[in-house]
Amino acid sequence: MNPDSMRIGHGYDVHRFDSEYVEAKPLTLAGVVLADKMSLVAHSDGDVILHALCDAILGALGEGDIGQHFPDTDPKFAGAASGDLLQQVLLMMGARQHYLVNVDITVIAEVPKLTPHRVNMISSLANLLELPEQRVNLKATTTEGLGAIGRKEGIACAAVVLLAGNA
Repeated sequence: MNPDSMRIGHGYDVHRFDSEYVEAKPLTLAGVVLADKMSLVAHSDGDVILHALCDAILGALGEGDIGQHFPDTDPKFAGAASGDLLQQVLLMMGARQHYLVNVDITVIAEVPKLTPHRVNMISSLANLLELPEQRVNLKATTTEGLGAIGRKEGIACAAVVLLAGNA
């Protein structure tokens, strides 16, 4: 096996919760709008799962990070749907003749509780990534009350991807 045909990428993202719910910016995770009345402070829609996935894919490709490709200083990305950003990253991946083998995602949050949303989030991710659901893993953990996330000030996500290709 040619080692250049396999690539691993890791991504991480974190956003703080807005001090109040912003109806125009509902909490969106994995492309799923949650009913929880929370909003994240972000230039785009703040979907930490999709942002971490973008970073993981870009990292596997050796293409930097999401901030380089979609800077928060560029007004055209204000309020952008993270699913659209992910699609652009997937196009880059395809142009490099790589494809996703699997993804493993860990959400770090005290709130909201993600168990009720997990099935919908996996389905959404599988659809966005064009992967079978069994190749999309999503888990959640807390910080046991420690730090800013433990104080319910924000949410974070780590993602790992495996790519294969024609290198």
